[in-house]
Amino acid sequence: MSSPLTGECEQDIVFMNIWQSCFVNAYEEQILLFLAQDSRVTQRELSRRCECSLGIVNKSIQKLLQLELINADYSLRPSAHALLEESKPKRAIILAAGYGIRMVPINTEIPKGLLKVRGDILIERLIRQLHEVGVDEIIVVVGYMKESYEYLIDAYGATLVVNMEYSSKNNFYSLSLVSHLLESAYILPCDLWCKDNPFQAHELHSWYLITDEKKRLSTLRVGRNGMLLPTKEGGNAMMGIAFIHKDEAEGLKNKLEEFVREGTRDDAYWEEALFSNPFPSVQAKVANHGSLIEINTYEQLRAIDSTSDSLASDAINTICTILGVKEGEIYDISVMKKGMTNRSFLFTCRDQRYVMRIPGEGTDNLINRKQEHAVYTRLQGTGLTDTVIFMNPKNGYKITEFLCDARVCDPLNPLEVEACMVRLKEFHDLDLQVDHEFDLFEQIEFYESLWNGKPSVYRDYLSTKKNVLSLRPFIEKHVVKKVLTHIDAVPDNFLLRSEKDPILLIDWEYAGMQDPHVDIAMFAIYSFYSREQIDRLIEMYFQGHAPFEQKLKIYAYIAACGLLWSNWSEYKRNLGVEYGEYALKQYRYAKDFYRIVHKEGLNE
Repeated sequence: MSSPLTGECEQDIVFMNIWQSCFVNAYEEQILLFLAQDSRVTQRELSRRCECSLGIVNKSIQKLLQLELINADYSLRPSAHALLEESKPKRAIILAAGYGIRMVPINTEIPKGLLKVRGDILIERLIRQLHEVGVDEIIVVVGYMKESYEYLIDAYGATLVVNMEYSSKNNFYSLSLVSHLLESAYILPCDLWCKDNPFQAHELHSWYLITDEKKRLSTLRVGRNGMLLPTKEGGNAMMGIAFIHKDEAEGLKNKLEEFVREGTRDDAYWEEALFSNPFPSVQAKVANHGSLIEINTYEQLRAIDSTSDSLASDAINTICTILGVKEGEIYDISVMKKGMTNRSFLFTCRDQRYVMRIPGEGTDNLINRKQEHAVYTRLQGTGLTDTVIFMNPKNGYKITEFLCDARVCDPLNPLEVEACMVRLKEFHDLDLQVDHEFDLFEQIEFYESLWNGKPSVYRDYLSTKKNVLSLRPFIEKHVVKKVLTHIDAVPDNFLLRSEKDPILLIDWEYAGMQDPHVDIAMFAIYSFYSREQIDRLIEMYFQGHAPFEQKLKIYAYIAACGLLWSNWSEYKRNLGVEYGEYALKQYRYAKDFYRIVHKEGLNE
């Protein structure tokens, strides 16, 4: 079969290849695009538009003439028209799956892409700018609060792709889900406000957008020829917008797929795939840092647009009411480590640091806030926990004083662990009482009921559950007493300060009446302890005098608690929140320690 390319068309393809291989800088491209709009423009006008000298314009014109892309009167030749037709962007991929966790407290109420800045919703402004240059195929990769973006399908003809692993993997994974669509595609985040349209009707090569602002943590700088180069000493601010030419699309696709196969790059940004070895030839597109605004935090949004509707927040309003302050007196807002149940943030008000807790996804089904409030009421005056300024027993909002000199227990530090076990036993020996109980086996069934009929992800779940439930008579036979028990007595919930200050226990959401030895089991399985480490932990609690029956009972609790948190993790997984290794290890504790108890105790 003969080639459909004949005569002048074949020559056009040759010219396209010549053009793509002969770039010296971006001025030739800019001038060609300006001439495509108006060939009667003067060199002086081109100099003004391109912000370069007349000498550079003249050299660029000569280069275009040499490549036979323009005529002497600056009109475009057929080869240039073919080049421009070939260079139209096909689509845009907008990454909008993440939590936007630094946007606390409003990230719990609205996804970052839907923030309103200077009258525009961020993602809508970006889509309109793409439409302005003829890019109508819009792919939005969503995850957190994905339903909030559904309206874009009707409003803008967008296509939504769901990343169900948004909680455990960075945006490289979002992009990998659409890696087959990278050719001639824009890639951009959902959280940028661009004063000027950064997109064009024609793109002749790959580029990545940076600004002229210097950033210490940036890994990219601009070389003399306008190409991006790696740097370890800080470079230009990276903005996350790029165009991927067909020449780079396959390489980026392969690298993203490699990251997925490796399974060790969950924290990677997609740029790491683009700029990995061998470092590709990607041109820098440099913008004035004032023309683009990246919205990362609540305070940034407030500084940029103090009248934004998106600043409205129940959490901020609560702080203002409880502390009797105005919104502007709340500052230094920063996210704390994302907890397994809650989203907490630090803030300063009138020179005092506080922590505010906001319940996480699905928490209303997991925590009885009235019971938690009753626990905190009972703990008043004991010195066991941090100072609670406010707690709402309906929605779980909580404000506490921040202890700036405190650290959490290191489960691999024997001295710290022993001190925590001493403090834990002191708490148990107080014999505190409340009106509600935390029943392990009822909670196992309850968490399973939250799956709404979905089967477990574990093939042998039913037999594992049967085995664990069979331990209940053995456990109940060896319960010595029931007192107020923390239930979630994990290393992260022990606050250590100076030697003079007592260790504090925090986060009493699950606390209730129970055998206090459950707390030992919980500490062990959260720390991923081996059996040998668990035995040492038990001896620390009992100060070297652990009765065999009680030790075996704690093993049984480890099996039951493992299944409890495995079921809990499966519920959170159905909400799109993954806990990876934690979930798998809890299920292993359920199976392994059932076998230990069965072998060493039940068969004797």
